[in-house]
Amino acid sequence: MTSSSQTLPDVGDGSRLYQQLARRLLADLAGGRYAVGDRLPPERELAIENDVSRPTVREAIIALEVQGLVEVRVGSGAYVVRIPGADRQAAEAPRFSITAFELMEARLAIEGEAAALAALHARPDELDELDRLVEQIASENLRDGDAYAVDQQFHMLIAQATRNAALVDSVARLWEMRASAPESRLLLAKARAAKVTPVVEEHRVIAQAIRAHDPAAARAAMRGHLAAVIDHLLFATEEAAVEEARKAAQSTRARFAPGAD
Repeated sequence: MTSSSQTLPDVGDGSRLYQQLARRLLADLAGGRYAVGDRLPPERELAIENDVSRPTVREAIIALEVQGLVEVRVGSGAYVVRIPGADRQAAEAPRFSITAFELMEARLAIEGEAAALAALHARPDELDELDRLVEQIASENLRDGDAYAVDQQFHMLIAQATRNAALVDSVARLWEMRASAPESRLLLAKARAAKVTPVVEEHRVIAQAIRAHDPAAARAAMRGHLAAVIDHLLFATEEAAVEEARKAAQSTRARFAPGAD
């Protein structure tokens, strides 16, 4: 089954595309287009049908998953687990919080400029601490530790190095929302499950640009890093699916190998 039209209309209400798509999918569910147990079309298909990007589809599916309407199964897809309004009198409306992709957009705008300002004001001890945190991220990655906590320290130190209290508060708030917003928290949990970890070299390039007191290079390095994080989040579930398929293939080969019972 497919969605009711090929592209999302410009509704002019200021809502983002993923919210419009989530509302369309919600209407499809409520209207009987899908039943409990049905699998929604693949992300690529939904993206083509609705003329949107795959991150937009991912955000819409996560919005429905957070509300308990669909379940995303690794390596299989999104399945309907509840029909909206079926267990209550009033029609159900989608609820939206801040998504991981919205947060990354905000971080691109704010933390890129914070890195540029830090390149002008960072003290020698802060530069040394940035280098130490880069190495700690590498160490945590190797031993499956909490590299994300060190990652947060790295970004907060850059904010502090701007000598701008408003920027420190803004970056801190973004990281708080990253951990508390339901849709963002769900996608980040998927990334962790897929073993997506902070990329050491991206952080090293940022630290080097700040140490060189080069605002343009620091801004570009931070923005490049955060753009890459968006890609990491987008493909987190695909990486998990590939790993699941690999394990299944190994299991199948083992069952049918010569000498197997």
